[in-house]
Amino acid sequence: MRTSLDWLIARPIAHRGLHDAARGLIENTAGAVRAAITAGYGIEVDVQISGDGEAMVYHDAALGRLTEGDTRLDRLSAAELKHVLFRDGGERIMTLGELCELVAGRATMLIEIKSRFDGDVRLATRVAKILTGYAGPAAPMSFDPWQIKALRHKAPKLVCGIIAAKYRPHPYWDLMPGWMRHGMGNLLTGVIARPHFVAYAAADLPALAPAAAHRLLDLPLLAWTIRDEGERRRALRSADQIIFEGFLP
Repeated sequence: MRTSLDWLIARPIAHRGLHDAARGLIENTAGAVRAAITAGYGIEVDVQISGDGEAMVYHDAALGRLTEGDTRLDRLSAAELKHVLFRDGGERIMTLGELCELVAGRATMLIEIKSRFDGDVRLATRVAKILTGYAGPAAPMSFDPWQIKALRHKAPKLVCGIIAAKYRPHPYWDLMPGWMRHGMGNLLTGVIARPHFVAYAAADLPALAPAAAHRLLDLPLLAWTIRDEGERRRALRSADQIIFEGFLP
């Protein structure tokens, strides 16, 4: 498997694009994606579901941190969300389809599928449909193994990954059922997801479960989120590649 996934680990991957607020490049926007492509990096983005089932390129479940408003994305239509402006930079929220058109195969894309851990796999289904028609290198991934299981069922040829870390209190992780919250660090979620690769928190490396998946199952291992050169060097003692932000590796 490792050889066939060389494209996945060939270059460092810019977390939410190569964003830099000081230069007006906001995370998960077209500008940050273009900057990553120009610099020769891969791109990681997040997707949330809109009220009408579209995959929107945005990290948070609700507007407000980067935009005006405070409404949850799943209560607005894709058309409504595409009119929402980021406060800095003046860009608008993209759909995953628009992102694919923008990248057009010029860089590896990792797409994190966000979840409420409630069994709703509509977003995974939509991502599967979009990426099945995309010719470039792209790999969806999620903390939620049910999203990945649904994706593999809908699009068995897609390369899919599981994201994991050792549990610590976190608003997003605390949405998980108990077994998932406390078992993801040991990659229990991988039993359901059957991933092609693992993205693991760099702060928790080295760790037995990702090391076993890497060495025994030959699954590529990505480390997130790396923020300086020292972290990069430490992470690459365990991992094949990094997902980074805040510096240029």
